Amino acid sequence: MNKPLRRASIFCLALIVALMGWATWIQGAKAGEYKEDPHNPRVAIGKYAAPLGNILVGGEPVTGSAATSSTLKYKRTYKDGPLYAPVTGFTSQIFGHNQLESLYGDLLDGSDSRLQSPADALTRTRAKGGDVATTIDPAVQKAGYRALDGKKGAAVAMDPDTGRILGMVSTPSYDPGTFAGSDGSDQKAWKKMSADPDHPEVNRALRQPLPPGSTFKLVVAAAALENGLYSSVDEPTHSPDPYTLPHTRTKLTNENRAAPCKNADIRTALQYSCNTVFAKMAVDLGKDKVKAQAEKFGFNDDKVDTPVRAGKSVYPSDMDEAQTALSGIGQFDDQATPLQMAMVSSALANGGELKKPQMVDKLTDGGGNTVQDFGPAAYRGGKAVSAHTAGQLKSAMQTVVDKGTGSGAKIGGLTVGGKTGTAQHGVDNSGTPYAWFVSYAEDGKGHRVAVAVMVEDGHAARNEVSGNGLAAPTARAMMKAALA
Repeated sequence: MNKPLRRASIFCLALIVALMGWATWIQGAKAGEYKEDPHNPRVAIGKYAAPLGNILVGGEPVTGSAATSSTLKYKRTYKDGPLYAPVTGFTSQIFGHNQLESLYGDLLDGSDSRLQSPADALTRTRAKGGDVATTIDPAVQKAGYRALDGKKGAAVAMDPDTGRILGMVSTPSYDPGTFAGSDGSDQKAWKKMSADPDHPEVNRALRQPLPPGSTFKLVVAAAALENGLYSSVDEPTHSPDPYTLPHTRTKLTNENRAAPCKNADIRTALQYSCNTVFAKMAVDLGKDKVKAQAEKFGFNDDKVDTPVRAGKSVYPSDMDEAQTALSGIGQFDDQATPLQMAMVSSALANGGELKKPQMVDKLTDGGGNTVQDFGPAAYRGGKAVSAHTAGQLKSAMQTVVDKGTGSGAKIGGLTVGGKTGTAQHGVDNSGTPYAWFVSYAEDGKGHRVAVAVMVEDGHAARNEVSGNGLAAPTARAMMKAALA
């Protein structure tokens, strides 16, 4: 072989080796990446080639699959879509997926390796999709949804003993089935939802922190008892009425000017929702002690997973004493989700023990066999407050319902405790306030439930906005359904 021909042969051989190396790298090292690339049409074709597994509520599927005439052979369907959208999320052939549909997408479409049999792995066959069993109680969910109908708001109900989320409602809601496919009507439905000024796609129960108003007074009261500022909820405080914010001339007053707030004990201050008492209490404690207590309940944690991640609830750090006073009544820069306030009430109802909020009970394969089980777990060590503090505040919350601002939550035959809240909104409180209610109920047989409700009803008259009037009826309905 002459020299030019030998060089050409070596060059061609090098090209073949390079091509084989490139193909091996693509099929080996990069195969997984390309397989999961959402821009790869084979991903969508594979996902929708067979019916998806389902999301279960009360043991029954609230999702399904329907055959189509397109290359994506099946699309997702939803039973009572608006009712359960805050739980399921959506999966769409065009617009992707979120919440449980996203977190457990591999299990639902059968591509989760835990579902594959040896034969499936050998033949590279996708297994039958598995199911996601939630902790949601359909009676509690329906009760909350009906009670909030026509309002913009959210509600969360928890089992204090286990952390299981029994209800998660967000209104207005949306029907994820209207844009689950890939034709023109699906695109129109998505566009309509996206343009809605009330943002029905937002899960307000998890993802919209707002000022908690007077419901935050429970956190301040807990800090006062835990740090020995007061020994019981019946010990008089040192609280002027009105209260001048430190280093200012601004006088803080109470909504009810006739309320006995001067030097009131914590029970009375919660009963009448005395701003002056808790503003001064926060200053007396100092922002660091209030913050430490708030964080034991879950504030400032940006990784609260249900398993859907919740928005961070915030108790601020950089405040002067006047700002600390306002933070003590749930204003200034305080922010809380309904889930967060349900966690506060749940810890108090459970003797101070806080369980991690959990919305999924177990995962199963296509044959109903358990793939993963989720049992109760303590949140950050579990101890938010002592049993003594929890008992004291439970008693005071009962007084709020029996004799105070939370009468709308009374349920015959049940012990109910609660705290109302009306949070300022807008510059100089120019907007319609947010109405809050946090509560718990017990039936005397060891069954308990904790609920938090928030209503941001911009259509209500300002003088009609109250936690008792707008939010407590929803809490009452959910607690009654849980303990019926």
